[in-house]
Amino acid sequence: QMRLVESGGGLVQAGGSLRLSCAASGRTFGSAAMAWFRQAPGKEREFVAGISRSGGSIGYSDSVKGRFTISRDNAKNTSLQMNSLKPEDTAVYSCAADPDVRAGVRRRVSDYTYWGQGTQVTVSS
Repeated sequence: QMRLVESGGGLVQAGGSLRLSCAASGRTFGSAAMAWFRQAPGKEREFVAGISRSGGSIGYSDSVKGRFTISRDNAKNTSLQMNSLKPEDTAVYSCAADPDVRAGVRRRVSDYTYWGQGTQVTVSS
């Protein structure tokens, strides 16, 4: 089992920045690929960014590429630095962990086994 807890959400004006953090506990963090997803009201959950077990592979959705940066450290933390935020980035952001050994960055919700409870990000215009 792995427990994931997000923090860092909040209210920010368009053009501003936020940094989300995901703290993992339980199962060995180093064996899991990590990702951030988001879900806006009335919409399906969507992939935002992902990072492989080693950190050597990283992927972003087209909507956040160039503005968001995902990273991970040896202390079981995964972060999402979000810059140049837009109102359309408003959503609940959740981190997820994939403990299976797979190549590359996975982008489907079904690829991830463990999920955090989510943190709200609201961007005002």
